Amino acid sequence: MNWDRFFDIPSDLQHTWLGLVGLHLREALLPVLAGLVISLPLAQLCVRFRWLYPPVLWVTTVLYAIPSLAFFVLLIDYTGQTELTVMIPLTVYSLVVLVPAIVDGVRSVPQETLAAATAMGFGPVRRYVQVQLPIAVPAIIAGLRVATVSSISLVSVGALIGNQGALGNMINDANIYNRPELALNAVLSMAVLAVLADAVLVLVRTLLTPWMPRSSSRTPKADRPEPAAAALEDAAR
Repeated sequence: MNWDRFFDIPSDLQHTWLGLVGLHLREALLPVLAGLVISLPLAQLCVRFRWLYPPVLWVTTVLYAIPSLAFFVLLIDYTGQTELTVMIPLTVYSLVVLVPAIVDGVRSVPQETLAAATAMGFGPVRRYVQVQLPIAVPAIIAGLRVATVSSISLVSVGALIGNQGALGNMINDANIYNRPELALNAVLSMAVLAVLADAVLVLVRTLLTPWMPRSSSRTPKADRPEPAAAALEDAAR
């Protein structure tokens, strides 16, 4: 293994190592963001109409069971060998994680909190956005962590449809040029990106949920505001 060429990216990939990292993040994170945008109203419908949740969960699970390569083959006639062909399946895959996470988080909001919000004049949309979602943040972030790490991993499969796998393209070139250091570079880079993305989401959760206990906090439990009370206070301001 030639360590001197660890970051020497073949010209056929048309990117530097940093360029591939940026491309990988774009192809991995945009589908998660799109999945979140779709999941938020869909989850609210599932909470409002309980009969809707089982069929939605069934459909997302069935779609998740479709192998990514088969998904690419189905789409390639319509979207070609483009990033979109990779990102559409990743968006669909994120739904199977995000929808249950948001539904469970929203359902965990105490009924007395919802009654208090209604008594304060909150309509369904305002109550959902300003009360239910803030309380559901820990569950939503937990779902986002799983979806993000999974998406960062699955982007590499795009290498099979015309070099659309970002860092995963280096694994293909490692076989072509007999350069195992490229495969090692790709694997390590994706692992580091997954760890960093997960750490960022944990930080976001910490910033958005100041009421949650911290291991380093010395504030007595009795002095900490409850999540529901804190969210209701913030919404009323």
